[in-house]
Amino acid sequence: MTPSDNAIADVLLDLAHQRGVGKTFCPSEAARRLSDDWRSLMPEVRRVAAQLDLLATQKGLPVDPLTAKGPIRLGLPG
Repeated sequence: MTPSDNAIADVLLDLAHQRGVGKTFCPSEAARRLSDDWRSLMPEVRRVAAQLDLLATQKGLPVDPLTAKGPIRLGLPG
């Protein structure tokens, strides 16, 4: 069962606020909190992240979480 967008958003924002401005986390951390089958949630986690006030980066540069290939990091904009 796929978690709701609200449940995903809650976990993403909780992780971002736990880290604070200037710190990032991997979206897989959110997916792992939501399901044992976390890999299948990654597209949904990225989709919801794109709708939130979170900064997605790859190698330290801003990226679109929907189109970025490979691992990304998420954090609060600073």
